Amino acid sequence: MKQTYVKYLMVVALTGGFLFTSCRTARENTVQYEVTKVEGGMITIDSVWDTTPDVKATEILKPYKEKVDAMMYEIIGTSAMKMDKGGPESLLSNLVAGVLQQAAVQVLGKPADMGLVNMGGLRNILPEGDITVGDIFEILPFENSLCVLTMKGTDLRHLFEAIASLHGEGVSGVRLEITKDGKLLNAFIAGKPLKDDQLYTVATIDYLADGNGQMDAFLQAEKRVCPENATLRGLFLDYVRKQTAEGKVITSKLDGRITIK
Repeated sequence: MKQTYVKYLMVVALTGGFLFTSCRTARENTVQYEVTKVEGGMITIDSVWDTTPDVKATEILKPYKEKVDAMMYEIIGTSAMKMDKGGPESLLSNLVAGVLQQAAVQVLGKPADMGLVNMGGLRNILPEGDITVGDIFEILPFENSLCVLTMKGTDLRHLFEAIASLHGEGVSGVRLEITKDGKLLNAFIAGKPLKDDQLYTVATIDYLADGNGQMDAFLQAEKRVCPENATLRGLFLDYVRKQTAEGKVITSKLDGRITIK
């Protein structure tokens, strides 16, 4: 019994020593790596991937696809022109910013002094002709919601400087003059020069109101109200349906709200 116990202790000791040595050796021999380059790209997801569909998966998804298609292919209006995004201003960004500005009525009882949407939040074009629900989902795929902020003129000037540095974003209700290298020259609201000691209201999306997209000036707002169930996509859908009910087509224009001097 004693010999067996001694042998057991020897085995444990030898095993422990071996493991300790192995771990130490492994640590000593571990090669240190670091990332020196990252590359990526976009893969277009389209009908090319449907050349050899999975029959079983297609059958499972069929009833759900039919319901989604019925909703997404619903025609809700007509666009008078193709609208795209781009700086310093564009047809699509001007339109969406205007929708935000008007949507502030539910918070203020009147439109905000200014509407603002970032170009990066607009993910597709609005085609000329029929507008479907799916078109709006492709343009506005995120769950961004309306926020109405009250800001001092000094803080709003900082916001305009950020917009100038980005060479333009989607704005409504204001006119900005900027330089080619992204500096703010002049700012006007409702046709009048911006006053540093005056309070202004801005209708935007929660993503920007949180200071993202270089819009950290919003963090200095005097007041912020973000009503529930007021997604930008929902507001835009409501706008298109309302215009259609009134017999109007969806249109936009470039009016020099951001100009490069």
